[in-house]
Amino acid sequence: MECAGKGSGTRCIGPARRRCGRCGAVAYCSASHQISHWNDHKEECERLEQQMKRVDVLNDLPFMFSEEATVQVCEKQETRCSFLRKRGIHFVGMWTCECSCGLSVASFDHARSKDDGWDLASILCPCSEPSSPINSLGSWKDYYEWRSIPLHSPVALLLHWPLTIYYATQVAGLRSLSSIISNKLIIHYLGPEIELLQLAVFGELRALFPGVQVHIELIGPAIPQHRDGEKINLCNYAHCTDADCICKSSSDNFDRSLGTVRSSAVTLQLHKGFYHDRYRDIAKDSFPHLVIAPNAGIAAYSSWSSTIDLIKEINVPAVFSDYCEEACHLAACNISTVIGCPLSLPIQLNPFRQPMVVEDSALFLPCYSNCFLFGI
Repeated sequence: MECAGKGSGTRCIGPARRRCGRCGAVAYCSASHQISHWNDHKEECERLEQQMKRVDVLNDLPFMFSEEATVQVCEKQETRCSFLRKRGIHFVGMWTCECSCGLSVASFDHARSKDDGWDLASILCPCSEPSSPINSLGSWKDYYEWRSIPLHSPVALLLHWPLTIYYATQVAGLRSLSSIISNKLIIHYLGPEIELLQLAVFGELRALFPGVQVHIELIGPAIPQHRDGEKINLCNYAHCTDADCICKSSSDNFDRSLGTVRSSAVTLQLHKGFYHDRYRDIAKDSFPHLVIAPNAGIAAYSSWSSTIDLIKEINVPAVFSDYCEEACHLAACNISTVIGCPLSLPIQLNPFRQPMVVEDSALFLPCYSNCFLFGI
């Protein structure tokens, strides 16, 4: 963790081990840096103090590995690498970029195939059609029970992408617009990065939106130039490792009991660039029901201002996520400045956040991918 007062004057004299006695969320290398930074920190200190009091809520997850993936990683008793290694998925397939050593060598230029599998046994992953109709899902426990997955399975570490999309449609009120959406749901998905190496997990949207053709336009600067315009059809679920599993059959999307097709393919299309630059061409054939921007970092990038202006202009529900509550607060301030009014969807905890903390975050606040949601 860096000294919160870094760059405010004199050089740092060592590691940041002197935590703020009030909020406990930031740390300093020395008393002099803490004193010099107070004028900046005092405005956020009380807010961070309240956020730190909610740490236990962030870490409250239903998995058998919850403490290992939250408290123990925060306290450096475990690492993301060691967690994945124990389960035989370290540096493997779609799991490659889930730790720092994998992410350091991963390249979006050589994205994983849409046919990549879970590298797990069938009992541990959703590799075929669900055995029962979907009801409203409000937690990871609901989802695991519906998909008959044991709570020691790590698949939620990847499934937070499609489950966050599912939950975003709920909080954005799209379920009440079912007659308008009919049998097709179009989503504009902004700023994909790691997702480009895990596209096969988006096949789970077939189960989450049965009978609906889900089409996602993925737009962002991280998309390689040679993949601009690429179209991808996800006709099957990500495969398991069992040789005789039904997921290996081309008839996976055929319901034998009813003799009918239960779900449609999910289609993706990639576009390189910023949303406000690419929107006009994309929207000609693909006007969105929802805009979603996972781990948006709105306060960190000035390019968001033009995108927020555009979203306000087209008057489409937009849901953003970020790693911690403080990042969402700063984003909300930026958005309100641009659009001239407060958020229509207040900051709220995402029940489908990734259930493993981010290592080496800038604050002592635990950070999770897709941790909090907010929207306009």
